[in-house]
Order: sequence, then structure tokens, then C-alpha cells
Amino acid sequence: MGNLLTYQHFSGDPFKNDQPEDDTKGARKVIQWAYDQYGSDVVYACSFGAEGMVLIDLISQVKPDADVVFLDTGLHFQETYDLIDKVKKRYPALHIHMKLPELTVEEQAEEHGSALWKRQPDQCCYIRKIKPLEEALSGAVAWLSGLRREQSPSRAKTDFINKDERFKSVKVCPLIHWTWDDVWHYIRLNSLDYNALHDQNYPSVGCIPCTSQAVGDDRSGRWKGFNKTECGLHTPGPSETN
Repeated sequence: MGNLLTYQHFSGDPFKNDQPEDDTKGARKVIQWAYDQYGSDVVYACSFGAEGMVLIDLISQVKPDADVVFLDTGLHFQETYDLIDKVKKRYPALHIHMKLPELTVEEQAEEHGSALWKRQPDQCCYIRKIKPLEEALSGAVAWLSGLRREQSPSRAKTDFINKDERFKSVKVCPLIHWTWDDVWHYIRLNSLDYNALHDQNYPSVGCIPCTSQAVGDDRSGRWKGFNKTECGLHTPGPSETN
């Protein structure tokens, strides 16, 4: 345990110089490493997007009873909940936790005014996503994420293993070298379920009020009208606005 890579004792990405050539571009190796290192102290925070379906399938091959957290904001599309039900049936050993925020949508409206996402989307994301994930990761040494480098400029320098300043944890990102085509090739090759909204030009699916059809890159449909492409889960420092 003395050599365990933790936030407090982070010495860099051990795969930094790897040039993966396997069929998963290093993902399977990194996932195996994560569970060998951390065991039950690693959590997969899954949004059940296309990347999420790939990771769930790969994780289930390494640790069938892995812990998966879904941030249930209360504002998701029905298609997302339908997909989660399908995943539970296909991978019955997985422990899928539906993590709710402290405030219901109605309570948030009473405390902060209606449709907070229209006025202060960062604060809404903090209340409904960031704070709940902080709670879900409490006690976890590491967490898994489906970030890919090609998704956006802010994700272009993501490593396999990252020191996560937001959650004071180790963030493991097995899919950094995958392209959007790679993701869909794997989904189709393995007949995986996926969110039906992907077939309607929604490459990135979040909460209903802040998700629209894409017009450019795969995150162009998120927070339309705001200079915002991230909810804050993958950016350092506090995201709460007062």
C-alpha cells in the first residue's frame, strides 16, 4: 500500500509515455490497473452517454460488481432513465447508485428562484451535480471518467491518470485516445444499448433544459446561449456562484 498512487502522493501518470496499440487503445489495461490499485475504493461516475456504455462494458469485464454513480439531477430525459434500466438488466452485478442532490427541483426553485439553469447555470450545476459527486466520492481514492481528448479544447491534455484538484482525488480516464467513431464502432460491434437521443443528433446528453441538438462539435448542444461547455465536474476549483 506504500506505493499506492493517491491525490496526496501523486507522482504523475504511470502511463504517460505509453503508445497503446491494442484494440481498446489502452483502456482495458488502464481499467485493470485502476481496480488492481484501488479495488473497491474506485468509483465510476457515469452519465450513461455513448462513452459510458463503452466503459461500463469494459469495466464489467474486469470488475462485474463495480460501483457506478449516476448524478440524478431530476432533470434528465426519460430516454436516459430507460437506458439505465436496460443497463441494470444487462449487467445485474453492477452496483448502480442513483445519487440525488440535497434539493429537489421544486425546493431549489423555492430557495433560488424558478429555472435557475436559465439565470445561473453554474450554480445549478453545482447544486445538482458537483456537490452530489463530492458526497459520492467521499472516501473514494479514485474515480473513473469517460473523458476523451478530442471532445473539447479543455479536455485535450487529459492523461490516463490525473491528479484531480476539483475532488482531491485521482481521476482515471481510460478513453483519452478514443475518437467518436471508435466509441460507436465498439457499441455496434458489441451490440450495446445506448441513449435513443443519440440517433436524433444529440451526441452529448445532459439535463433537459441545458441540452439541445448539436450544430458543431459533440458538445455544441450543451448550455446553448452561454459561454459554457462544462458542468464543472472536470474543471479545477470551486464552481459555485454566489
